[in-house]
Amino acid sequence: MNYDKYLNRRIREIKPSGIRKFFDVADIYRDVISLGVGEPDFDTPWFARKAAIDSIRNGNTQYTSNSGLPALRKAISDYLQDRQQLEYDPQHEIFVTVGASEAIDLALRALLEPGDEVIIPEPSYVSYSPLVSLCFGTPVPAVCEAKDNFALMPEHLLESITPRTKALILPYPNNPTGAIMTREQVQAIARIAIERDLIVISDEIYSELTYGGRHASVAAVDSMRERTILINGFSKAFAMTGWRVGYVCAPEPLIRQMLKIHQYAIMCATTASQYAALSALNQSFEDRYASIEQMREEYDMRRRFLVAQLNRIGLETFEPRGAFYVFPCVSSLGMDGETFANELLREEHVAVVPGEAFGAVGKDYVRISYAYSIASLKRAMEKIERFVCRHKANK
Repeated sequence: MNYDKYLNRRIREIKPSGIRKFFDVADIYRDVISLGVGEPDFDTPWFARKAAIDSIRNGNTQYTSNSGLPALRKAISDYLQDRQQLEYDPQHEIFVTVGASEAIDLALRALLEPGDEVIIPEPSYVSYSPLVSLCFGTPVPAVCEAKDNFALMPEHLLESITPRTKALILPYPNNPTGAIMTREQVQAIARIAIERDLIVISDEIYSELTYGGRHASVAAVDSMRERTILINGFSKAFAMTGWRVGYVCAPEPLIRQMLKIHQYAIMCATTASQYAALSALNQSFEDRYASIEQMREEYDMRRRFLVAQLNRIGLETFEPRGAFYVFPCVSSLGMDGETFANELLREEHVAVVPGEAFGAVGKDYVRISYAYSIASLKRAMEKIERFVCRHKANK
């Protein structure tokens, strides 16, 4: 039976995720050290797990409001005020989603008409371009370069803008590079967004994992709150990936349209997960941030270890200032990232992700996650160094 005539052409033409495709290959090897998954290796804090258990024991197993628990929305509002001095009305300008990924999808579906263009800094997270295409929009890459620490530069943004540009995705701290945007850099991008009348979808899921300073949100720049859709969640900061709780904050006219899609497609985020998220934000100031700070300090140590070791063995690696990834260049071995990742897996049973999975500009890079124990990272680096030395000798 020919299913192609039934299936949506746009769906058929979208390539599978470069991350998942690669790790399907990794599954054929035994004893693989995987450095590819973007998931904290910490347990969800006990107070959040207990809150979910208690909610089930107490019979809180019904639907919540489409927007999410009112108490959770209020807690999110207070959290953003505390951490970033952002004010959002919890009743009309915030709602809870099934992870930040759903929020990105909703924002794009609410905004895009066929042919509208969305600028996406590259390298960046694998889902942005496919989601734009699924909304009948056109993804337009804006190249981010190592010489600029992979930040989005105003000149590269301006080169990508056309009369059809409607929105910009601003994904910082960045996956896969670990890049951040300084307050001054964010302000420069904001000026262009205002001048060219763009909506900014600001994916801030790694905002708490910023090293050596505080995350700068574009929504906090003068005149930007009204044109920013701020997306965040609990997956990275509170080690709650599997709970699937995110949220979106935006002016009420935008929230109203996004919420309609959420109502029909999802109904509401999982009730027990919302209670867990509420508990994460309802702890005392010290308890709330203690678990975050513990993770951040551990990641920071791993980050510095990997950057030093990769540069030492000749894989040029800029210092990431956010998230939990490093993005070394492998071209010194005469390889692109795809070749490096496949050969490293085959010869040393270490799995990393080819940089091209995150955009063509990542062709000569690989992504290495340091959301793994330092013992695992040390074992992996021994194997990577052996691999690099062997291939340098064979050049």
